[in-house]
Amino acid sequence: MTVTSTERVDHGAAVDALRASYAAIPPGQTVRLAKRTSNLFRPRTAGTVAGLDVSGLDDVISVDTAARTADVQGMCTYERLVEVTLAHGLMPLVVPQLKTITLGGAVTGLGIESSSFRNGLPHESVLEMDLLTGDGQIVTVSPEREPDLFYAFPNSYGSLGYAVRLRIALEPVQPYVALRHVRFDDLDALCAAVAAITADRTWAGETVDFLDGVVFAPDEAYLSLGRFAASLGDAGAVAASDYTGQQIYYRSIRERTRDCLTISDYLWRWDTDWFWCSGAFGAQNRWIRKVWPAKYRRSDVYHHIIGLENRYHVAARIERLRGRPERERVIQDVEIPLDQTAKFLAWFIEHVGMSPIWLCPLQLRGHTWPLYPLEVGRVYVNVGFWGTVPVLPGRQDGDVNRLIEAAVADHAGHKSLYSDAYYDEETFYSVYGGDVYTQVKQRYDPGHRLTGLYEKAVGRR
Repeated sequence: MTVTSTERVDHGAAVDALRASYAAIPPGQTVRLAKRTSNLFRPRTAGTVAGLDVSGLDDVISVDTAARTADVQGMCTYERLVEVTLAHGLMPLVVPQLKTITLGGAVTGLGIESSSFRNGLPHESVLEMDLLTGDGQIVTVSPEREPDLFYAFPNSYGSLGYAVRLRIALEPVQPYVALRHVRFDDLDALCAAVAAITADRTWAGETVDFLDGVVFAPDEAYLSLGRFAASLGDAGAVAASDYTGQQIYYRSIRERTRDCLTISDYLWRWDTDWFWCSGAFGAQNRWIRKVWPAKYRRSDVYHHIIGLENRYHVAARIERLRGRPERERVIQDVEIPLDQTAKFLAWFIEHVGMSPIWLCPLQLRGHTWPLYPLEVGRVYVNVGFWGTVPVLPGRQDGDVNRLIEAAVADHAGHKSLYSDAYYDEETFYSVYGGDVYTQVKQRYDPGHRLTGLYEKAVGRR
């Protein structure tokens, strides 16, 4: 049974508008998206030419409940995608943590969440895509059709094309997620538990459908183990918790050993407080929180505030007037092999010292993706850390991020490119599939109308 998600979707007209906007960009000019929101954390130079019109490409086209697939437009946010699929008792195999991440963005720029230990990364659930390439063509790609572009698209960040339509696999859900927060006083013991859970998908006799964790200190870390539950009784709860109001989810991890959320609230448990980063805006102060409307306690609002600061530097000026040192932004997600994770965390805690730290285990589902070449069959842990550190005397902005890049390489890891990167070009392409990238770029964007990957990730273009 195929169900159309909404009568207002006219995908053909939206594609026509996209093509018309491409044709209107003068030859030789760089092609970019005219996109209202972004989850990137690297500032970009402003464009001088109108971008591609993607205004009609932000919804779900259809859901096939029998095949458990959905056809989705590239600019559809996960907030909208999940709203549609949950109505049919289904969800994407991986739902990144923030509501305004788009499906196309998660595929071309990578994404992750607590189902990744069993379902891999979002691009691995893509069955086929329609991509607008740099030469203005709409190309349908899949493992069988144009496989070179299909496999090179993840981690290309729009430098090889833009997703217009994606067909993705879905999985069935239950109404609730029952949670256990398991404390570890030793990081090696935590990593051993991750190995056991990823192998068996159980812990202490209970199924594990979702797995992530938080490090508060070297001797205080938690794994949060979630399982689908058909009812509150099945979850062992009398009511589902609500962390969209005055309670804060990440604090509950230290306070409760058992919890229960609706499936929707579980998927967005990190969005309300942007993990723990909302504290930088006062949103965790109980008096401010009481008057801060709930509809504005969400990740895109905080990201907008960050954008205003990047533009006007008001907070930075105040800090200088107070005589405080300049601060370096350290916002990164890195994939570290599980057997190196405890060592990397120890290095990070000693040399950077930021906390909390998010942990999210993952395994690829059976194929290597050349622009982000993790090993099939190897368990990795996504280590996420987001904040600022003081620029110490004798150092300059970017030095800590450079140290982290070197440490990630020393621990056989990879770093996501949504934030600041400092690699030289040769090193960059040795890490991110430069030989494959160059070949695919030349075939599908011979005129280099789309900004190159290095220029985007490191050059901030």
